[in-house]
Parts: sequence; C-alpha cells; structure tokens
Amino acid sequence: MDRLILSDGEWKIMNVLWDREPMCLTTLVSSLEGEVEWTKSTVFVMLKRLVSKGAVGIDEDGKTKLYHPLIGRTEASLSETDSFLKRVYNGSIGMMLSSLAGGKGLSENEISELRRILDEAERDNK
Repeated sequence: MDRLILSDGEWKIMNVLWDREPMCLTTLVSSLEGEVEWTKSTVFVMLKRLVSKGAVGIDEDGKTKLYHPLIGRTEASLSETDSFLKRVYNGSIGMMLSSLAGGKGLSENEISELRRILDEAERDNK
C-alpha cells in the first residue's frame, strides 16, 4: 500500500468504521455525535476523500450505501507512524525515543514495557 496519511477527522471516521462496520451515512453521523459537530454533508465529503484514498469502500444495499474500511487499523497506524517518524525525526527511532523520554520522563511501567519491546526486537534480529 502507498503511504496513507489521514487527517484527524478522517481518523475519527475510520475508528468508528473499524469498530462498527458497515455503516450508512446517517448511522455514521449519529455515531460521531458528541465527539464532533459535523453536518451530514461534512461527513459525506470526508467519506468521499477516504474512498478516493482507498481507505473506505462502498457497498450498495438497495438505495442505501454502506461504508466499510478497506484497510485495517494496524496497517493505517503503521503507515502513519512511518510518515511521522520520517517527517519529524528523519526516520530515527532513537531520536524519537530520546525526545519522548527527555520531554516528560518515563514511568517505571513505560520503561519496563520499552525494555521488553527492545529485548524482543533484539531476539528477532538474531
């Protein structure tokens, strides 16, 4: 898949679709109430963008169009993370971790989790 970049609003729509697919436009708008104050036409325009990006597909059930994700949450997250890492940290995971650790300080749980992840990555590389 080409690099997929989603706006904050598109992430909101995708998260709803990943949790409760397929959905018609009206149900999707209702599901977003309380989180955003978008009109039905705003959601429709955003869905059109997601369809053109290849992130969302449409099934027609009579007169109703049902929207469903064409990509998984993990796939989208990996693409977004890769893009962020390249844009902000020139692709360096070390620079990103150093920035995160120095910026707010890591809790003991976060340090343990990070150590576990790094140990697992090291084992996988051997």
